[in-house]
Amino acid sequence: MFPTETGHGLALRGLASGFGPRESADDFPTLDQTLFGHRFANPVGVSAGFDKNAVAIAGVARLGGGFIEVGGVTPRAQAGNPRPRLFRLTPDRAAINRMGFNNDGGEAVLERLLRHRNEKGTGRPIGVNMAANATSDDPAQDFVDLVTLFAPAVDYLTIDVSCPNTENGQVFLEPRALEDLLARLNTARNDTGARPAMVAKLAPDLEAAHLAELIEIITAAGIDAITLCNTTTARPATLRSPHAGQRGGLSGAPLFEMSNEMLRTVYQQTNGEVPLVGVGGIQSGADAYTKIRAGASLVQVYTGLVYAGPGLIQAIKRDLAAFLVRDGFANIAEAVGSEHQT
Repeated sequence: MFPTETGHGLALRGLASGFGPRESADDFPTLDQTLFGHRFANPVGVSAGFDKNAVAIAGVARLGGGFIEVGGVTPRAQAGNPRPRLFRLTPDRAAINRMGFNNDGGEAVLERLLRHRNEKGTGRPIGVNMAANATSDDPAQDFVDLVTLFAPAVDYLTIDVSCPNTENGQVFLEPRALEDLLARLNTARNDTGARPAMVAKLAPDLEAAHLAELIEIITAAGIDAITLCNTTTARPATLRSPHAGQRGGLSGAPLFEMSNEMLRTVYQQTNGEVPLVGVGGIQSGADAYTKIRAGASLVQVYTGLVYAGPGLIQAIKRDLAAFLVRDGFANIAEAVGSEHQT
């Protein structure tokens, strides 16, 4: 058995080499929608952290998702935290990571993104998850530099201010710091002349009042969408794996209900007017549909792929199309937030 991180690296190499599923043509018309100026043939994507360095974009696309997000990317390459730093919690269908944004840096990732788009065309929306370097003296400037670098090349930019595994990963969860950051990033984006969407990604471990204040700041800044949520530092008492005590962010099935409650709260606070990306614990079509009915317009998977396999996205799409028919929705947009209307 390979170490977990080694296994992930081999899976990425296989996808990059053309192995894995071949994308089928079953993108059901009912799953098609347009959000923040881009068409999504289906609402399912692979979350950031899966292909940090954009080495397997075409292979990830063959999994069948409607959009792709690479990263997290920092301006300068960094090694991340010491290994081992990724742990599979098999009895819990979960994982714990403390990777620390190991990546090849912005310039290398941009080169791969541009090469892919030159070869494959624009296709489905592509986003970059941005983060500050762990040793940066000015993490806000790191984000500005990344916006300037990537804005002309991608469809959306995710502002990851919620990673628990690096020194500067959560400094912008302080409300005034976040407010200042978003203002600077809006200016930086405008200065590029490009208009990629801006998406803010938050952590699940926020107190209700703190979350409400951050959402007010995000919406006031005109951010186009919100991703809910990152991994959690909490450790539910139900965990059975011997790795349960490892330091880092917990993902997978134990995060499902926590992330769903966060979705519901933010959907209600924003009156359903801001697109939400639901992440956390999706391992089936039913899980994805629960998030959509709770308020997510898009969903992302990662840990679920580890346990359900590379056919997960195709299975989710088939199930979602069937659920829409069962519940009388003409399209996916009608189902978004529908639990709040019943």
